[in-house]
Amino acid sequence: MTDSIATPGPASRRGPLREGERVQLTSAGGRPYTVTLRRDGWLNANKTTLRLEPLIGAPEGSVVTSREGREFVAMRPRLQDYILQMPRGATIIYPKDTAQIVQLADLYPGARVLEAGAGSGALSLTVLSAIGQTGKLTSIEIRDDFADIAQANVELWFGGMPSTWDLRRGDMSEVLDGGEDRFDRCVLDMLAPWEHLDALTRVLDPGGVLVCYVATVTQMSRLTEDIRATQRFTEPEVWETTQRGWHVEGLAVRPEHRMIAHTGFLLMTRLLAPGCTPPRPKRRPAKAAEGMGGQWDDATGWDPADAGQRPISAKKLRRVRRDAQARVAEWVHEGPEDPQADAMAREEAPS
Repeated sequence: MTDSIATPGPASRRGPLREGERVQLTSAGGRPYTVTLRRDGWLNANKTTLRLEPLIGAPEGSVVTSREGREFVAMRPRLQDYILQMPRGATIIYPKDTAQIVQLADLYPGARVLEAGAGSGALSLTVLSAIGQTGKLTSIEIRDDFADIAQANVELWFGGMPSTWDLRRGDMSEVLDGGEDRFDRCVLDMLAPWEHLDALTRVLDPGGVLVCYVATVTQMSRLTEDIRATQRFTEPEVWETTQRGWHVEGLAVRPEHRMIAHTGFLLMTRLLAPGCTPPRPKRRPAKAAEGMGGQWDDATGWDPADAGQRPISAKKLRRVRRDAQARVAEWVHEGPEDPQADAMAREEAPS
């Protein structure tokens, strides 16, 4: 009996391991090695020699032993394993953030989702898995080289171009057709997402969710203030997620020394119905942004109010200044009061 040669795709993610499919071999120490099963294939890494043919036809989860006596567990890679090891041009959104995006954007089977930009395809893979066979994902990427990488990564995982995926190349504001394109959800991963807010109000249905992924504090601040200035979205919610593993061995239970800390900020907001404006938030935006319609202008400079600092009154400054100068005069110029030292000085002084 001849084992069938596997082709990528959801159908190949169950049953015995087949020739031609990618398998992840994990050592006892937790180090993964991804290989393609071939009858003449070998794993040669880190002083390890393991023949791959015995895995063909074996059930997933089998344990194999190398010539050196090292044991490995054979499993099909999960989506996050595939994403972390796939070729990448643009920096990917890490699984800890894509998992948050699925919940924040409320992705569901049948959803019409807009994504920009596609990058290396990490978010595209996650969204396509979440919306199922009845949804539709429109991904936009301005760079042809990034779009080619994303397309190759998606096709390799699904075994071909998914019918639920529409990959477009070009600038987002130019590629979108406001008259025909309609979306329930939108996820932006780009340098300046605030430049496309007007376009989003034309293609996103009322109540639609917008989630933006930005890397820096300055991007996050600019995007938040610009969304408020449009008066078309609900008050933005912003946060980040950190991931810390734990070492658990008997009584030695402690956090791991390394963790995945800041990778980016996630901002979530929703589009209001036409003609409606959001209730005024309790937290007022910075005066500089308010006076310029939410558009930051570096030429105007910054003041403490822009950074949310409370102004200090001149009276308080005078009081603090007097107190500081008095302390200097007492402790530095005149010396501290020490009764014992003063008594000794009086005894030693000539009569």
